[in-house]
Amino acid sequence: MGQITVKDLGKAYKRYPSRWSRLAEWVLPGDKTRHELTWVLQNINFTVSPGEALGIVGMNGAGKSTLLKMITGTTMPTTGSVEMSGRVAALLELGMGFHPDFTGRQNVYMAGQLLGLTLENIASLMPEIEAFAEIGDYIDQPARMYSSGMQMRLAFSVATARRPDILIVDEALSVGDAYFQHKSFDRIRKYREQGTTLLLVSHDKGAIQAICDRAILLNSGKLAMEGSPESVMDFYNAMLADKENHKVEQKVQEDGRVQTVSGSGEATLVSVNLLNRDGQPLEVGSVGQTVRLRLAIRCVKPINELVVGYLVKDRLGQSVFGTNTFHHKHVLQNLSEGQDITIEFSFDLNLGEGSYSVSIALHGDDTHVARNYEWRDHALVFSVLNSSVNTFVGVAWLPPQIRWW
Repeated sequence: MGQITVKDLGKAYKRYPSRWSRLAEWVLPGDKTRHELTWVLQNINFTVSPGEALGIVGMNGAGKSTLLKMITGTTMPTTGSVEMSGRVAALLELGMGFHPDFTGRQNVYMAGQLLGLTLENIASLMPEIEAFAEIGDYIDQPARMYSSGMQMRLAFSVATARRPDILIVDEALSVGDAYFQHKSFDRIRKYREQGTTLLLVSHDKGAIQAICDRAILLNSGKLAMEGSPESVMDFYNAMLADKENHKVEQKVQEDGRVQTVSGSGEATLVSVNLLNRDGQPLEVGSVGQTVRLRLAIRCVKPINELVVGYLVKDRLGQSVFGTNTFHHKHVLQNLSEGQDITIEFSFDLNLGEGSYSVSIALHGDDTHVARNYEWRDHALVFSVLNSSVNTFVGVAWLPPQIRWW
């Protein structure tokens, strides 16, 4: 079983005012420092227990790739240490270790040996590697002829040909086609069930929430947050929005869920209610039942354009359905300070049995990223039961018409 322990990890690069300063520091006697340190990462601490999956998220430049390179040993840390146990397989950079003039088959032998496999191991695994990669006759063509997707297919196939104790995956999977991404994540899930420890860097909210037990958020080279994948991704989503006069707050609700509220505060959600067809409050609905989502909104400042949206998420935080008034051509304009608006969305609960939450977004333009007045996660929680339709599984009710002949 593999375990990763990161203690006080930091990485800094020396910055010299001129090339002569670098030379002087090397050759002149004395201990005078002629450089400044530029820190990429500082004071990173976390532990990944055997069999656990940890997601790492953060904006570009936050230090995610540098962290993985230090964990795998391809970059030495300036401070701190990394301890790992078990056999490690890492997929950090696309085609890492592949030589462009060697064939795919030759590169498999080289990459496999770097992973600690013997030539006999690689030879016995080669048919499975070829079958999983599905690149056909290109396996015997030079790697320089490969597309980025083909490189990723072969690299992932080699790295996961034998179940590792620790699997570390960077953004490389994002370049693959949808079919191979599903295939790759199925293999990752299977290895997880068998006890593989996983470290996953991705901007894919769905992947982080579906696979990982826990997540950490890196921001400006520091560990900004650690917690459940849903709460970390909600916070990350809020950080992506416009930061001018922008707040991000999190608080634990009575049911233990972490609610993230972000935005400039120019408009705010006063109340949100789920109602039945007769306008009565609803906490538990039936599959297919018609409901109304009623929002009361107050303009704290004058607003030229207001778009209102909602997002339904399942109990794991996965997005089920979301839309807003922009996409339905109902944008509110020229609203005055102190003005109150009530808006209502009517829809059928074509959902599977389970617990769901609703996030509310008040913003300008088509998304909250440009002008976010208020984004409120877990603004409402409700449950769905099946009392009137045929038994089914899943989060969506898609009743078929069945014919036979």
